[in-house]
Amino acid sequence: MGRSKMPDGPFIIVANHTSYLDIFFMYSMLPKNAFVFLGKSEILTYPIIRTYFKNLNIPVFRFDRKKVGLSFTLAVEAIREGWSLVIFSEGTIPSENIPKMLPFKNGAFKIAKEAKVPIVPITFTTNHLLFSDPTMFFGPARPGISRYYVGPYISKEEVGRMSFSELKKLCFERVEAPLRKEYPKLYSNQGNV
Repeated sequence: MGRSKMPDGPFIIVANHTSYLDIFFMYSMLPKNAFVFLGKSEILTYPIIRTYFKNLNIPVFRFDRKKVGLSFTLAVEAIREGWSLVIFSEGTIPSENIPKMLPFKNGAFKIAKEAKVPIVPITFTTNHLLFSDPTMFFGPARPGISRYYVGPYISKEEVGRMSFSELKKLCFERVEAPLRKEYPKLYSNQGNV
């Protein structure tokens, strides 16, 4: 486990997504930070997670453009009210080669630029071994140690100065770095994702 210094004030947390444990552990990892999740509305269909997610977070109805815009507005508003925001920028849990990441979606970076806040990269490296997607009947569900890394944050000045694509690339690299170290075989003979 590694932890870099956290920025002051509200910020956006960008994390990889390998298991629904990622959601539950975030609160114990960051007990002194007030935050909400920005996540896909489909999560509201899972009973236990729905109860946990429903009143504390901002759902994204990905297939309804009006509601996507509303989610963006609510996210920026939450940041302006002092809340930090957690976004799993892959948009879903990968279905293969876990924990290798999927390309990041744009939302976190658009919000960071609009709200002018830092980005904190977080990497989960073992949650996929402990608990899978609830729809996977024979997926893993076992005790073990959850390892995570809080990488060096990207300051609000850097967020403002960098182009959108530079910011997205840098954040992806910072989240991916611990995975490359812990799972070198997954990344051998392959370029960047």
